[in-house]
Amino acid sequence: MSTNDERSAVPRREVLKLGAVAAAGFLARGAAAAEPRDLPPLPSNGATAAAMPTRNLGRTGYRVGLFSLGGQAAIEQPNNEARAVPLIERALDLGVNYLDTSARYGGEQDRWSERYFGQVLKRRRKEVFVATKTHDRTRDGSLRHLERSLQLLQTDHIDLWQLHNLARKEEIDQIFAPGGALEALIQARDQKIVRHLGITGHADPAVLLEAMERFPFDAILLALNAADRHHLPFAEKLLPRAVEKEMAIIGMKIPSRGLLLSSWKPPSDPAARFYGASPGPLVMREALRYVLSLPVSTVIVGVDSIAQLEENVEIARSFVPVGPVQMAEMEQRTASVRRQALFFRRWEA
Repeated sequence: MSTNDERSAVPRREVLKLGAVAAAGFLARGAAAAEPRDLPPLPSNGATAAAMPTRNLGRTGYRVGLFSLGGQAAIEQPNNEARAVPLIERALDLGVNYLDTSARYGGEQDRWSERYFGQVLKRRRKEVFVATKTHDRTRDGSLRHLERSLQLLQTDHIDLWQLHNLARKEEIDQIFAPGGALEALIQARDQKIVRHLGITGHADPAVLLEAMERFPFDAILLALNAADRHHLPFAEKLLPRAVEKEMAIIGMKIPSRGLLLSSWKPPSDPAARFYGASPGPLVMREALRYVLSLPVSTVIVGVDSIAQLEENVEIARSFVPVGPVQMAEMEQRTASVRRQALFFRRWEA
């Protein structure tokens, strides 16, 4: 694990300056306010090829490891730097070459997830593809999110900037309207502050399909797990359409925050979320193998410990696709816990 600043794309103090200058250019409406510049080469982690199989990240030109690190769980907890930063360092050491975070992870004010990632990226930016998100639906609000993301991540560019959690069709109309968030994404890409544009969601496949048909996004982050087919399935129409469009397809909610796993312990507090729910029917190896057997580029999973991280990388390293009979059997086993396993879906009539 390198600890010297020569690994970063630019020296640390220059990173923050460039990020601030770029964002200031965005917020000044004139195109001349921020001159386009060349993006650095795609990142490269020398440990990835030997660590796990890789796949094309859609049409981006990047080869991504099967397992990627999500910026939730321990990495979004407040005042948790002593645990979170070593997790990120260890992930890169193990060959993980894609990190996912958001302006919303760890609280909208503190944004702990981006802070912790920045502690590593200030030294190791060239090793990893970085994805973050805006949950604001306006141009100016999204550009303010981007300005802060650049500062916290201690970088001068983002590899993938995404519209976070598209859940309702009204949001699509707002994003595509004059002054909407899509203007921010296009401007950031054109000024070469971000490399690629994407969408994310887990509530309703029809909403994501609508966004995909209205703009040629490069990537989609979508919720996929072994319970998917029981309610508003993403694998039925959304996933095949993303494949047709040659998008980077990133799977999330693989163990559904543990709710699909037999190791999950229901809370004892009647006031707690998921009180009375049952442990799931799967182990982590089954949950990951199911989704990796679908046409995804990679999957992101948040972890609470280095042991969990190492287990997930080992599963990716030894991955063998699950056949149709095995997949159908896992789907059948998840039927009894479909509501908790798909808690993030739209359930109202």
